[in-house]
Amino acid sequence: MNPSTAGTRIGQPNTTAIFFFLLFVGITLAITYWAARKTKTTSEFFAAGGGISAAQNGFALAGDFMSAASFLGIAGLVATSGFDGLIYSVGWLVGWPVVTFLIAEPLRNLGKYTFADVVAYRLKQTPVRLSAAVGTLTVVVFYLIAQMVGAGNLIRLLFGLSYETAVVIVGAVMILYVLFGGMIATTWVQIVKAVLLLGGATALAGAVLYPFGFSPTALFREAANRYGPEALAPGKLVSNPLEAVSLGVALMFGTAGLPHILMRFYTVPDAKAARTSVFYATGLIGFFYLVTFILGFGASVLVGRQAIVGVDKGGNMAAPMLAEAVGGTGFLGFISAVSFATILAVVAGLTLSGAAALSHDLWSSVVRKGHAPEAEQLNVARISSLLLGILAILLGVLFKNQNVAFMVGLAFAIAASANFPALLLSMLWRGFTTRGAVASMLTGSISAVLLIFLSPTVQVDLLGNASALFPLKNPGIVTLPLSFVVGWVVSLLSPEAEASRRFAEVEHRMHVGAGVPPPVTVPTGVAGTVPPGVPEAPQKV
Repeated sequence: MNPSTAGTRIGQPNTTAIFFFLLFVGITLAITYWAARKTKTTSEFFAAGGGISAAQNGFALAGDFMSAASFLGIAGLVATSGFDGLIYSVGWLVGWPVVTFLIAEPLRNLGKYTFADVVAYRLKQTPVRLSAAVGTLTVVVFYLIAQMVGAGNLIRLLFGLSYETAVVIVGAVMILYVLFGGMIATTWVQIVKAVLLLGGATALAGAVLYPFGFSPTALFREAANRYGPEALAPGKLVSNPLEAVSLGVALMFGTAGLPHILMRFYTVPDAKAARTSVFYATGLIGFFYLVTFILGFGASVLVGRQAIVGVDKGGNMAAPMLAEAVGGTGFLGFISAVSFATILAVVAGLTLSGAAALSHDLWSSVVRKGHAPEAEQLNVARISSLLLGILAILLGVLFKNQNVAFMVGLAFAIAASANFPALLLSMLWRGFTTRGAVASMLTGSISAVLLIFLSPTVQVDLLGNASALFPLKNPGIVTLPLSFVVGWVVSLLSPEAEASRRFAEVEHRMHVGAGVPPPVTVPTGVAGTVPPGVPEAPQKV
């Protein structure tokens, strides 16, 4: 069980990795060509025409959510920090029951393409959609930067290409997926990626457990023998309980506010399928995080913490180095290509959600007041996708060699603070108003950005200052309640009769869906009489 630290091919061109990468790109471009022939309307471009089954959408949701941060980051955190590395996987995973019971079904019944459809359903369209677009685009941009920089560093280490070349390749392929294939292509790319990632990670975990008689307990015992009992104890990564709670709040409720995840609920035919797809996704993601737990401890035992940190200080190369240790260069190449495919699929989903905010929320609903022709909406959507892809490439190159961990935290903090409170209040509270929604979303976005900038993550780790003005690395425990309170107070101070009146319509549609008329209340009066136009109830014989 000596760590295999010598002779790694990380950082050198890998023929197997390049072969698997080209194979994946070839398959997914063929899918894109097929999807492009089926993508003729905005409904097909943004929501695959609502024709994705619950099982397919479950795999696509899992593929959209299991990013490189999940695979490479969590495995690295567990390898270098022990059990504490699981705080991210637990935080992300427990967000899915929130999505299942509070978000999925109402979102599918009330919206069309974006979560802003739900918030603006009974409120004034222009201010609500403008505010929602600010939050959505901020989340998308910061998430895109993190993925693009991650892709550049991954390919630089694993494929032997330059950082800039890797970023351009990721951006170009992603633009092709979204520009021509829309949601249909993106969905199937995510399904293929989810199957590859789950299969590759499971095979790697099996190879890790084989020397230990397929006993995780024996693996943990070996880790404790090598690094001491503290390897299995909490507190090394997050020692402050308040910090742990704040991070957990952002991760859990941020999951329920991510625009590219929420958008997937419009791809299924009905609310039941939306709820069922979350059930599938939760099972797949939960299994995946259990596997990364094995990979992390396996890397710490079979590769060694010093070797992992020596290649990458953040530990992000733990899983590829483990693949090389247990399966040689060929397995390293396969896992490397799967990691790259992971980034491609997530970036495609992010770009599509950003394009929906630009074309559907801003252009069609705000600029054209809902009167944009179908062909015009589709053209604007494709132009938006192209511009976002180019922006992602430029930002990826611009942020080269920067610590982008705070960007992922910022994306989740904004999603939790700006999107989730407004979404929940609009569905559950009659008194929620346009001004309350705008104030809630803007407060969540601005406070999250401001407090992240004032946090130790930026002030100490990134800028090198001695201290920070805000003590917590993630502001979720402050910004999420603040967004709720601001939305509540502003709504009380600015009542809106029309929004309150239409709440009954929202409740009815939220529970039974569109196309089912609300029940008619028959006034009491002369027996046997009903209002004009209402059919009499059939008499029992």
